[in-house]
Amino acid sequence: MVQPIARVAPGSIVHRFLDGSQMTVLGQNDQEMWDAFVADTPNGHLLQCWAWGELKRTLGWEPLRIALWDADSGRLLAGAQALLRPIPLTGSLFAYIPKGPALDWSDAACCELFLAGLHAYLRTRRVAVLRVEPDLPEKIGENGEADPASPSQTPADPAARFGGLYSAAQGQEVARRLNNLGFRRTPDHIQQLRTIAVDLAADEQTIASRQKAKWRYNTNLAARKGITVRQAQSLDDLQHWYDLVEITRARDRFASRTLSYYQRAWKSLKAGNQAELFLAEHAGTLLAGIFVSRVGRQGIYLYGASSDQNRQLMPNHLLQWEAMRWAKAQGATLYDLWGIANSDDPGDPLAGVTQFKRGWGGKVIQYIGAFDYVYAPLAYRIFLGGARLLASLTAFRAYLLRRRGS
Repeated sequence: MVQPIARVAPGSIVHRFLDGSQMTVLGQNDQEMWDAFVADTPNGHLLQCWAWGELKRTLGWEPLRIALWDADSGRLLAGAQALLRPIPLTGSLFAYIPKGPALDWSDAACCELFLAGLHAYLRTRRVAVLRVEPDLPEKIGENGEADPASPSQTPADPAARFGGLYSAAQGQEVARRLNNLGFRRTPDHIQQLRTIAVDLAADEQTIASRQKAKWRYNTNLAARKGITVRQAQSLDDLQHWYDLVEITRARDRFASRTLSYYQRAWKSLKAGNQAELFLAEHAGTLLAGIFVSRVGRQGIYLYGASSDQNRQLMPNHLLQWEAMRWAKAQGATLYDLWGIANSDDPGDPLAGVTQFKRGWGGKVIQYIGAFDYVYAPLAYRIFLGGARLLASLTAFRAYLLRRRGS
């Protein structure tokens, strides 16, 4: 069970249970408490942090932080940051919980109590459907092995989890539990279904020894050739990095955010010690940069960009290695390289990205995916129709971009 965070009753109470626990909607004054709770929760994730919700507010979402609070001890027991958005033509809302809820999945009773209160409240907000994408794996490793643990260990034991966090057995159990609780699995996942993660629990020498020889060579080459890595200190640093984002976007033909988006992300996440922008330079010239977060025991590589110049100096290899070392020093036991292709097809647009990430000695993580809980069936059908139309238009746009690039 996660060690709850003590505090006087937060936010406003919206539901009371017979055992004395309460559902409460958190307010602005509860940000510090909420972030501490997320960081201390097993599988607590960046996408459940307060600043991430505020970042999504600028893109049209309404962040809602709702938690199960124990009145007797004055502690949070479970919670979720849900992002709300209107479903056109229905007067209803779509609620989305990315990489959450934030709770101890091994405590089934607490999970069910929290979800019951969450359903009750979301119905009062005219939510038609709730979508959750827990940060839980269904498979770990190239061959999808159940767990890296010994038979004597249980998924609740941190030593039985990859990177101290991930247990495929637990993910599979939670998927079954969600199904039994009325959720339905949907193929319309929003987050990447697969990623590669590196176990940071060992010492640096062991972590490096798991990398492909060419990756270790390239990292050492970058250092020998004079590449230096530092953390961004100002918005001017971020502006120079964004210039590389535009170069990378044109070269690799991918969609990118606006400068203002990255500025808000860097300022808010850095203020909470939740992210850093690492810059690789050679003789005073910026060659590459990566945006990396760290929440709880998880480091995440979020965004990257590089120049067209001096790519033979391998700045990206040294950047990733230094980011892993930083995440480990900050207490992370796992480093998520944040998404790979959904298949091993060499023709996949992300095949090159996948190949680069495979070299770091991590394991392929396939998540349990997305689950929907439907409150209003008619509005849900309208929502699905609109979402699939948008997906078709997005795929067609990507096809046109590839044709134009070729």
